[in-house]
Amino acid sequence: MTRYRNGEFWNFETQTPAADDDNAGVVLGIDGGTTSTVCVCLPAAMPRAGPLPDPLPILSRAVAGCSNHNSVGETEARKTLEEVMVEALSKACSSHAAVQAVCLAVSGVNHPTDQQGILDWLRDIFPSHVKLYVENDSVAALASGTMGKLHGCVLIAGTGTIAYGFTEDGREARAAGAGPVLGDWGSGYGIAAQALTAVIRAHDGRGPPTKLTENILNILGLSSPDELIGWTYADRSWARIAALVPVVVSSAEDGDEVANKILHYSVQELADSVMAVVRRLRLCGEDGKDPFPLVMVGGVLEANKSWDIGKEVIDCISKVCPGAHPIRPKVEPAVGAALLAWNHLIKECKGDHGN
Repeated sequence: MTRYRNGEFWNFETQTPAADDDNAGVVLGIDGGTTSTVCVCLPAAMPRAGPLPDPLPILSRAVAGCSNHNSVGETEARKTLEEVMVEALSKACSSHAAVQAVCLAVSGVNHPTDQQGILDWLRDIFPSHVKLYVENDSVAALASGTMGKLHGCVLIAGTGTIAYGFTEDGREARAAGAGPVLGDWGSGYGIAAQALTAVIRAHDGRGPPTKLTENILNILGLSSPDELIGWTYADRSWARIAALVPVVVSSAEDGDEVANKILHYSVQELADSVMAVVRRLRLCGEDGKDPFPLVMVGGVLEANKSWDIGKEVIDCISKVCPGAHPIRPKVEPAVGAALLAWNHLIKECKGDHGN
């Protein structure tokens, strides 16, 4: 098998012929992010009636590096995407000729021009019969909680944050996700950055004393708040700052008022992002009581001892929209993307057959 070579097409040692009906071939789901890219291969011939198989018949899984074109450039991002698809198909003993549908959900896809550029590139790789779908990576996260159905809202809160929603008739909306400079304060980066600021303010005498000072200095091995300046600007990686969130949570659990204030503010920011999407799409209906899935994804939303940010967000949203049904996904976003590809394929095949 020949891997990616300066944009050349793939050349497998054993080619699988293109599938000639709905019950053959495979589908690919790709979750592409700033940290890593995952590709999952599923059979296209899963049962169309009744519940999906449990566990899902995942044929293969492959992992590669960053595929966000805003971070590594278009050429490197596409190289990564192509390599991860090749590896997944190789592990599944399949080939691009057997692919029936592809859903590529990648961070950095924020505009129709982003989608079209990737669609044109994918069309040069796969045969003309292959169904291709390009989405933002938050769509795959939503699908991981709804098992491939685009309905409801997803809240992602990790290093960054975004809320994204879909109605059953295809309307969509998003809130936040513009990065920390533009106000994603409910994110891991936002929480930790506020904590670092609080330490500096306390040191200057501009803010109240806080246990965050001792706790953050200890975890970083620093002796004075003055040293935080050098530490912070030595490496401006968002993930490096966001890694301090557990210190903020533990300080809040120990009763620190400053840390608690930061977390309460972040909960409200996250809830506001979800509510902005819900209102624009009217997901909760006219009376605010209609049910809808609320998929919760990301390390910030994971439960802690007594300060459970995810639970606090859900409680805040439920006061306004009691029909919100929180879901913690049982499958990863790449599987959600593969299920999206499969669902799209099934719908289009039904349409082709006049059903």
